[in-house]
Amino acid sequence: MTQRVLSLFLAGLLLVPGACRTTPPAASYDLLIRNGQVHDGSGGPARAVDIAVRGDRVVALLPPGSDATASRVVDAGGLAVAPGFINVLSWAGESLIADGRGLSDTKQGVTLEIFGEGWSMGPLSPAMKERAQKDQGDIRYPIAWNSLGQYLEHLEQRGVTPNVASFVGATTVRIHELGEDDVQPTPTQLAAMQQRVREAMGEGALGVGASLIYAPASYARAGELIALARAAAESGGGYVAHMRSEANGLEQALEETVAIARATGRHAEVYHLKAAGEANWPKMARAIATIESARAQGVDIAANMYAYPAGATGLDASIPPWVQAGGREALNGRLRDPAVRQRVIAEMKDPDAGWENLRLQAGSADRVLFIGFRSQALKPLTGKTLAQVAQMRGTPVEDTVLDLMLEDDSRVDTAYFLMSEENVELGLRQPWVSLGSDAESSAPEGVFLKASTHPRAYGNFARFLGHYVRDRRLVPLEEAIRRITRLPAQHWQLRDRGCLAPGCYADLVVFDPATIRDNATFEKPLTLASGVRDVFVNGVQVLRDGEHTGAKPGRVVRGPGWSGWAKAR
Repeated sequence: MTQRVLSLFLAGLLLVPGACRTTPPAASYDLLIRNGQVHDGSGGPARAVDIAVRGDRVVALLPPGSDATASRVVDAGGLAVAPGFINVLSWAGESLIADGRGLSDTKQGVTLEIFGEGWSMGPLSPAMKERAQKDQGDIRYPIAWNSLGQYLEHLEQRGVTPNVASFVGATTVRIHELGEDDVQPTPTQLAAMQQRVREAMGEGALGVGASLIYAPASYARAGELIALARAAAESGGGYVAHMRSEANGLEQALEETVAIARATGRHAEVYHLKAAGEANWPKMARAIATIESARAQGVDIAANMYAYPAGATGLDASIPPWVQAGGREALNGRLRDPAVRQRVIAEMKDPDAGWENLRLQAGSADRVLFIGFRSQALKPLTGKTLAQVAQMRGTPVEDTVLDLMLEDDSRVDTAYFLMSEENVELGLRQPWVSLGSDAESSAPEGVFLKASTHPRAYGNFARFLGHYVRDRRLVPLEEAIRRITRLPAQHWQLRDRGCLAPGCYADLVVFDPATIRDNATFEKPLTLASGVRDVFVNGVQVLRDGEHTGAKPGRVVRGPGWSGWAKAR
C-alpha cells in the first residue's frame, strides 16, 4: 500500500472492497469552549470559533457547531474569550504564600503574575533572610529558600492559582554583595553581582528589575546598572526600571533607561510610566515622545502602567535617601538624633533638595493616604490622610512622618495622589504600554483585613477594560486585549503564553465586555471586580461563574536563560 493510500485509509476517506461507508468519529477533547467571541491576543477582530483543549494546551480552533466532543463543554454564550491576562508588575510574592488563590487578580482574569521590581525573593544570604524574617508584617512565613528559582518552585509546590515569573532584583543583588550602605562596588564586587544575575537567569529570571527611587538602589550608578543588565542580556534577558525620578528629573531618568537599553540591545521597560506632581504633568507627553523616538531608532523600549491617578509606596519616599543608608536600624538611629532629624526635616521641606520627595509632589498632606501599618497600635490610622493624623497628633507634617516610621519600625504603606487623569489616559493609549497592578493579589478576608491597600490590587485590569476601554473608548477592545496578553508575552519571551491558538497554553478568560468593572475605591479598596465569568490556568478551571473553584494549577514561567527553555514546548 502506498503512503498516499495508507494516509487516506487511516483518515477514513478511502473505502476498501466489502467495507461500509462510515462517518469518521468526531474528535474528542478535554475541554470545549463554544459560542464565544474569541480574541487571540493579536489585536485582530474577534472570531466565532470554538476552542478545543487537551491537557494544558489549546489544540484546535474549530468552526462553530462542529461535531467535536469533550469531557467538559463550556458555553461562553456570546461573551468575549481571550488569553489570560498578564500582570507585568505584581507584588503578590508574599500574598500568594498566605493565600494561593490570588483572588483579587483571578477575579479580573489575571493568569500570570510577574515579580521583581528592584527587590526579588532571591538570591538571599543568611543575613538577608534573617532581616527579611524580622521585617515580615501581617503575613508570617518561614523563608525556606535561598535562590530566586527555589522561591518560584516553592510557590508552585505549595500550590497557587496563577502562573508566576520574576525578574531578579538589582537591589537584592546589590544588598547580597554590598549590604545597604551608600557605597560603590569594586570591580571584583561588580563581577560577583553580575554572576548572581547570571545564576538567576539560569533559574529562569526574565531579566533584571531596578527600583532606583529607593535606598539602597538609589546609590547605584549607571555603570553598575548597565553591567547587571548586560549580564542578563547574555542569555536574552531584559531590563525594567522604576526610574530615578518620575517627577522633576523624569526626562533625565528616562534618558538613562534608554541608554541602558541601547547598551544591552535587549528589551527595556519603564515601570508604571507617569509624570508625578502637577508642575511635572506637561512632561508626560515629552516622555512619550522620547520613547517613540528611541523606538524609531531601533531601541527596544516600552512601558507599563496602572490605571489610576494615585501611586502607592511608603513614607520612605518622603525622606532623603542618605538618611536611609545602612538599613532600618541605621535609619531609626539617625532619626532619633535631634541634629540629624533637624537636617532631615529641612530637606523634607525643600523642593530643590535634589531627591524625589513624593509628599511634596502630592501637593498637600491631605493627598497622602495611609494604607498599611505593622503596629497594632497604629492600625486604626489606616485609611486616614497624613493631614488628618498630623492634626490628631498636633504635630507638624514632617514630624508626623518621621514619628510614624519610627513607631511602626517600617516604611508605612502609603498612597500618594500624584498624576492627572489626562496623563493616565494619554499613557494608556500608547500601543507599547502594558499593564501592571504594582500591588499584591489578596482577598477581602483573613489576614488581608488587617491592612488596607490601593484599589489597583482589586481593580486594575477591570478598570482598564471597563472604564477606559468600554466607557472612555481609549482603544478598541481587541487592542486592549493585545496589550495585556500578547504584548507582554512578546516583550519578555513568555513562550506560548499570551496567545490563543493551537499550541498555546490554555490560560483563558471568559468575560463580559459590557459589564466588566472595578468596584474597589480608595474608601473601600478590598472590593472584588465583576464581569469575569470563567478563568482557566493551564487548562484547569479556577473561576467558574465568578466563583473560585479552589484549584491551584499555577506553574513557574521561566525566561530564556533557563537551561530547559529551548525545549520547553
